[in-house]
Amino acid sequence: MRLLRLEGIVIVVLVALLVLPVVGCAPAAPPKEKIVTFLDLADYTGPIAGLNVPAAMAAEDMFKEINAKGGVDGVKISYISIDTRYDVARGVSAYKRYRTEPKLMTVVAISTALSKAITPMTARDKVVQNVTGDGEPQARLGWVFIIGAAYQNAFGASIDFLLEDWKAKGKSGMPTVGYINWDNPYGRELLRGGKEYVEKLGVKLLPPEFFPTGAPEHTVWLQRLAAGDADYILIAGVDPTPSNVLRDAYKLGLTKKIQFIDTSYWGPTEAVGIKLHPEATEGCWLNSYYLRGDEAWSHPLAVRMVPKYHGKSVDEFRKATAAIYVAGLTRPLTFAKALEIALKNVGYDKLDGEAMKAGMEAITGMDLGNGLTGPIAYSPTSRQSVDQTKFYQVKNGKEVPISGWRKVPDCVALYDWSK
Repeated sequence: MRLLRLEGIVIVVLVALLVLPVVGCAPAAPPKEKIVTFLDLADYTGPIAGLNVPAAMAAEDMFKEINAKGGVDGVKISYISIDTRYDVARGVSAYKRYRTEPKLMTVVAISTALSKAITPMTARDKVVQNVTGDGEPQARLGWVFIIGAAYQNAFGASIDFLLEDWKAKGKSGMPTVGYINWDNPYGRELLRGGKEYVEKLGVKLLPPEFFPTGAPEHTVWLQRLAAGDADYILIAGVDPTPSNVLRDAYKLGLTKKIQFIDTSYWGPTEAVGIKLHPEATEGCWLNSYYLRGDEAWSHPLAVRMVPKYHGKSVDEFRKATAAIYVAGLTRPLTFAKALEIALKNVGYDKLDGEAMKAGMEAITGMDLGNGLTGPIAYSPTSRQSVDQTKFYQVKNGKEVPISGWRKVPDCVALYDWSK
């Protein structure tokens, strides 16, 4: 009986000894992939699709490029892009749906109204938000970082530029300036500080003209500005809107006697409005925080990325794509550099919104796009990605530079933000 028990014990021990090496040699579970999320609330089918589509294409391409090289210190970037159709309700719904994605570090709100709607949520969630040009984040420093220089600061830069032109032509006194844009929060944003700037300089600003986002023509509003004897008219909106404004101004004969200036970065562009209305857009000045025309498309990033991700030559791709594609390559590079700093400071496990925000504030002065824009201006006291713009003019169907980089004035500070 004891022998049987002993034999049983021996067998159990032998089985255990045989099993242990197998268990010990079993392959370890693969490490969980490290991921952060970048959410882009875009517009692919609405009024700003003409420029937002190439900008989003650029973001997707560059995030692929970064991930193909191992990500940022081994952390891959999940790029999620949603078509909001420039609709605030759709954008808010999309943010609520995707706000719990793994380590959501940044959300892009591609409309001023949408940004204002989700700002309380992104601040509560401690998620960095990018918005296109709204000056309020510069006035109220928080979790929202502007893409480009604030709209009202660009407006002021356009006023500075036209005053130099006025004086160069030997004209005395001050010119009369008109302004026409969409009747929405973005359309009015330029004047929150921009209006105070022209008053400070003594420039006569005619009553601004605002038209519905989907207006098919703009004759009535242009005629009112012409009746006010405008010497310069500042236009805005996203191409093809500004080009359509010029189309109607051309029909009225206004482009021959009034200098038109696109003052908020988004048009006219060679691939959209300039191609559609070459005669009407000819001569228009373009205020831009990024390279355009030949300067953009000959840039090394464009030369490398276009054939690699689209299988076309730059010349072929350029015919159907606005230069905002080239500028759009800088947004992922900015994100990646801020993420790199955040990871260095706290590591992946402790990575959160606070660390990402600190990373964004720490990239001051860097040239992340190799000259595609001016140096990065983000800092603990600045929410503008840049504080410089330059001017182009439409000449023979192309966007041709007529200035170098110029510092924008601080028009944001002139507005009473308690209103």
